[in-house]
Amino acid sequence: MSKADQTTPGVLSRAWAWLPTTVDSRVRFIAWASLVCQVLLIGTGGAVRLTGSGLGCPTWPRCTDDSFVSTPEMGIHGVIEFGNRLLTFVLTLVVILAFLAVLRIRRVRPELFRITLVQGLSIPFQAVLGGITVLTGLNPYIVGAHFVVSVVLVALTTVLVYRVLHGPRGTRAATPRGYALLARAAAVVVAVTVVVGILTTGAGPHAGDAATPRNGLAPEVMEHVHSWPAYATLLLTVALVAWTLRAGLPRRFPLLLLAVEVVQIAVGLLQARTGLPPVLVGSHMVLAALLVAAMTAVLLSLTNDQQPDEVEAPVREAELRV
Repeated sequence: MSKADQTTPGVLSRAWAWLPTTVDSRVRFIAWASLVCQVLLIGTGGAVRLTGSGLGCPTWPRCTDDSFVSTPEMGIHGVIEFGNRLLTFVLTLVVILAFLAVLRIRRVRPELFRITLVQGLSIPFQAVLGGITVLTGLNPYIVGAHFVVSVVLVALTTVLVYRVLHGPRGTRAATPRGYALLARAAAVVVAVTVVVGILTTGAGPHAGDAATPRNGLAPEVMEHVHSWPAYATLLLTVALVAWTLRAGLPRRFPLLLLAVEVVQIAVGLLQARTGLPPVLVGSHMVLAALLVAAMTAVLLSLTNDQQPDEVEAPVREAELRV
């Protein structure tokens, strides 16, 4: 056996030994990084559309027919679109690190392993969907589907962060049944708000490229339709907060949800009255992602959590039983 052959197993053994055996600071950091990257990807994707750079790279997977990167002739639009594609590689690295971070604890914390696995599988799916978006000339419905997938991934990484911080899901309800039903009703209305918001954006002026057609819906009408579920969400959230205050329930996540909604509604009203300036529209998109994250956290808080020391037996013992 050559020296190189002897060295490789030693390197792999040291790398395996370095991987976390419990949910430590490394796992917590990478979980937060996963969520932040998903929200940032929505922000940069919005910047691509709002600056008219949606076809800055007019083809896929290359940026041009002859280059994988933007060229000087493509100007700032090519730089912006290619920059958004580059962020996908950053997200890919974070997802790989998240998967590795929970690999050794997969038997005692299988839910973390499943979440990171699904997140990893979403990367090629999102890449292909993004390619279809470019190849169809920024079809507003394909663009909308791309945003829906991104929002679902925000919810998924919120679950990852929550489970890393709070432990596995317990089996008992942590809130009264009526409160849980109210929270789930709010979640349904949040989903409707996001979908209607996507259709409203597809009817508006920010298509991503001057030659891109819109979805044919009347923007003025859609703005009003979008506001109805948004205000319903606010009323339901106020009811949730009032219930937590009266019953002494944990109020952190309902208050966070309420704060995001108030800011989002304020931004929405301001952008509608100022001609939809790109910076406000982009802020509204990021706030939609934060709204979904906050709503997800509220839903997760409806059941009790198992403490880490209840489930995180030493990994070595778990491995020896296999």
